[in-house]
Amino acid sequence: MVSRSLYATLLVSLLQLSISAPQIVTTPPLPILPLPSYSQLKWQQREVIMFLHFGVNTFTDSEWGTGNENPAIFNPTGLNAAQWVETAVEAGVSLMILTAKHHDGFCLWPSKYTDHSVIGSPWQNGHGDVIRELVKAAEPRGVDVGLYLSPWDRHDQRYGHDQEYNEYYLAQLQELLNNYGNVREIWFDGAKGKNAANMSYYLNDWFAMVNELQSSINIFSDAGPDIRWVGDEKGFAGETCWSTINRTSLSIGDGIDLGYLNTGDLRGTDWLPAECDVSIRTGWFWHEYESPKKLKELLEIYYNSVGRNCLLLLNVPPNTTGLISDNDVQRLREFRSAIDTIFGTNLAEKWYVNASSQRGGEGGGFGPENVLDSDHLWTYWAPRNDQDQEDYWIEFKGTDDGVGFNVVRIQEAIGLGQRIKRHEIYVDGDRIASGTTVGYKKLHRLKMGAVHGYSVKIRIIESRGVPLVSSLGLHFDPFWQSSSLSRRRHVPH
Repeated sequence: MVSRSLYATLLVSLLQLSISAPQIVTTPPLPILPLPSYSQLKWQQREVIMFLHFGVNTFTDSEWGTGNENPAIFNPTGLNAAQWVETAVEAGVSLMILTAKHHDGFCLWPSKYTDHSVIGSPWQNGHGDVIRELVKAAEPRGVDVGLYLSPWDRHDQRYGHDQEYNEYYLAQLQELLNNYGNVREIWFDGAKGKNAANMSYYLNDWFAMVNELQSSINIFSDAGPDIRWVGDEKGFAGETCWSTINRTSLSIGDGIDLGYLNTGDLRGTDWLPAECDVSIRTGWFWHEYESPKKLKELLEIYYNSVGRNCLLLLNVPPNTTGLISDNDVQRLREFRSAIDTIFGTNLAEKWYVNASSQRGGEGGGFGPENVLDSDHLWTYWAPRNDQDQEDYWIEFKGTDDGVGFNVVRIQEAIGLGQRIKRHEIYVDGDRIASGTTVGYKKLHRLKMGAVHGYSVKIRIIESRGVPLVSSLGLHFDPFWQSSSLSRRRHVPH
């Protein structure tokens, strides 16, 4: 017979062993290739970045310069890059891309390979450097800088002669990427004119040089290799928008399939997310007679770019003084304030959340409660990897009072690949919206306006492997249609 004291000692020992025994954590699911790089993930999380079209066109009231402009016309006597950066910071922007050289060939920095630059300008007596001004202003505010170096050059006589011009272009790339610190995005486009008929770009040489000189940069062009064009200049992605695509099916310039760029490719072998470029005004360069787009237009663009798994590149052109105009500054403030008003509160954050299943069971680390935390990438709901399961769903249930909302936000854990092909949204048992891809972020702005509900279910109808949902939210957009609520019947919970 075991004595009571010995029994107690054994019991204490067993309890201590159970407390000190390591807890086995369920492993994450396998990724589905292709995957984003670190730089691509950081880029995606910026959501909105800024373009600055500035140069001789600003002073000639034109969009495309001829290449024959006299550098002396460039004289922004009040240029203040700190004002540009402050405008960006107030708008929640963390990356600004400047037109170092547009199609006219005029360079905003003192390139030693041409005199068609700020060297010939009266601004700062020919000793100015717009890129340097921006870099100096951006660094203390924590804003990153990107550069656009137009491949098409209407001024330089080497253009049209393949080897000579490509040597010139690569020399300027080296100047920009060696002398201005970390450049986070380099922007190439495919625009060409009549003097480009026989011009070939040595793109592989360009891309190799960029990656040699900058380790954490993203290269934008019609065909990437890091970021692709969305295929239009109105800021709208396709309703279906994959971050995956086949680069071998893409080219730069004429003949490109714009629809393919717009939607991406479910079977794409390359991670090449889309960037939506659009100007806050009608033109890309500043014109005195133009005004910024209305707030409702900018919000429409936001929903159709950021809300469709893309990044919004919003152009805000400095004026002839060298400042961003007051009405543009004010509109950007309104835009930022509106986004904060809409998405600053998740109306479902205190709701009970349930799901069809979860990987590893309760305590496995992949429960539906993960969709309500602040990590929108690396914590997520993962259902069981059950070959027989066809219906994946996650559901919110609220209080007796319910809540009114008109925007549903869904985000995938794209660090493990883009997966969701088709999904549906139900409120109190009634289907109110459906869609295809999700990706980093899908925003459903409800067509019927605001609804009042007590339960919201997201059904994943079709997916590449098991879906991984990192974040969900219910939001109210007071700028969208009527703010009146459509009351729905109360479904007991």
